[in-house]
Parts: sequence; C-alpha cells; structure tokens
Amino acid sequence: MRGKRAEKRRLQNDPIYNSRLVTRFVNRLMEDGKKTVAQRIVYGALEDIKKQDKDPIETFETAMRNVSPRVEVRPRRVGGASYQIPIEVKGDRREALAIRWMIKAASDRSNSEYKNFRAKLAAELMDSASGTGAAIKKRDDTLRMAEANKAFAHFRW
Repeated sequence: MRGKRAEKRRLQNDPIYNSRLVTRFVNRLMEDGKKTVAQRIVYGALEDIKKQDKDPIETFETAMRNVSPRVEVRPRRVGGASYQIPIEVKGDRREALAIRWMIKAASDRSNSEYKNFRAKLAAELMDSASGTGAAIKKRDDTLRMAEANKAFAHFRW
C-alpha cells in the first residue's frame, strides 16, 4: 500500500438525542446530500415510537443491538475453490451492517400498510426491538450461514 491509511473522522452526536448512532443512521439514510430530509424521517419515526408510550432512543438502541450481527461469512479463494469463511464482526462494521439492514428492511415493507417511509421505519424499529422483523431475519440468516460454514473456519487469514 502506498500512502497512509485514512484516519477515522469522529462524528458529532445528533442535536436532539445526543447519540452518535442516530447521526450514523441519518447519514446512511441521506440521499443526494439532503440531510434535513433524512433527519425529518428519522426524528419523525422516533416521535411515532414516543406516541406509543415507549422511550424512542432506548427502543432505537435496542433494535440496533438486536440486529447487529456477531459473525458473517467472507469469501476466500483457496486452491481454485472459493470458501465462505465465518469471521467475527467487530465495532463499526457491526453498526454499519445493522443500519444498512434496518433501512433495507423498512423500505421493503409493503406500501399498502403504511403512509410513508417514516411509518415503515418506526414499525421496523419497534419490531426489531421486540425481536421480530425482516432485519432480525437477515441477521439470523447470516448467523445460520456462518454456522453452516464453520468447517472452513481454519482458512481464516
């Protein structure tokens, strides 16, 4: 490798809930640099959770913790064959995968049931916090795949 490894930038905590995770979620949801739109969606979803007499930030953090994967599989070529090797997921990547899966699961919910993305996101956060939902299923599928390929763990690099 030439040059230095880029140093990680520290994100500011979001102004309302004082949470770095909410800031990361907003940034990931943002499209075409429209941060205010993303903030309106996320804060609106958290308000919808608050209307159902639940602590919004606690529900959000529980949902993210529940969706975060412990292991994932990464492909590795060994002697012409490609193996799926289970690898432990650490820190920032764990959060990033959880955020990505949560947004995808919310956007894949059917349109007939919900008015807008804000309602979909609120519903997915509530489901994930209670241990159900599409994002939890994605985490379980990833875990199952890692379990199935445990025999190739010795190929770890």
